[in-house]
Amino acid sequence: MDRRLTQEPWPLGAGLFCIGVDGCAAGWLMAEAELAATDDPAEVRFTLTAEWRAVQVRLAEPRVAMIAVDMPIGLAETGQRACEPAARRLLPNGRKSSVFTPPRRYMQDCRDWAEANARGKATEGKGLSHQAWNIAHKIFEIDACLAPAEQDRVIEAHPELIFHRRNGWTPLPGKKSAEGREARLALLQANRLAATENWFALFPRSQVARDDYLDAAACLMLARDHVAGHALRLPDEPEHDSRGLAMEIWY
Repeated sequence: MDRRLTQEPWPLGAGLFCIGVDGCAAGWLMAEAELAATDDPAEVRFTLTAEWRAVQVRLAEPRVAMIAVDMPIGLAETGQRACEPAARRLLPNGRKSSVFTPPRRYMQDCRDWAEANARGKATEGKGLSHQAWNIAHKIFEIDACLAPAEQDRVIEAHPELIFHRRNGWTPLPGKKSAEGREARLALLQANRLAATENWFALFPRSQVARDDYLDAAACLMLARDHVAGHALRLPDEPEHDSRGLAMEIWY
């Protein structure tokens, strides 16, 4: 079950910015836009950085109201976090696989997927997917930097939940297809972001894939909704990991 949280909204038009972040081949793609009091589409600025620290340093800027990132925050000791099965239940068939179980905390010192997978099977009878290991270094990178107190301005988001919620939970084509990209651009435009296919040519394809722009922009849209008090969270009452990090997904 999810619920709308009661939040004190920031005053719109106060020169505040929100940032959406997605991991990409070159590091981290940031999409940012200024909060506005009008319904005019907001221009989106994309920035590429190699290290998460360059994202987190933006918290020192008082004009940055919220950062939403498409990457797990908080690591379970064993098993899966409660937010993952809750997220899968909301997504339509065919999109549920976009939610996967992240590495567990004891896997942080594993050298490769084979070691992490074997350790998982030995420890709890459950290994680790290749998909999860492929982004494990980014998950651990955030974990090494982020403090629980910073989660009031840095939240975990899930683009497929964000897009499907705004599509009335009607299934969308895959985000890597032309139809899927067009549908997601249309949803971003309908939600007051100046989304355009011109985004896809900003950085070399070897550094940033086309769906990375869409996912970062979805996180930006979610960050803006969070500031306005319209974001939803899974689960209702999040668990906290051994470091005190809340394990939750916003959408």
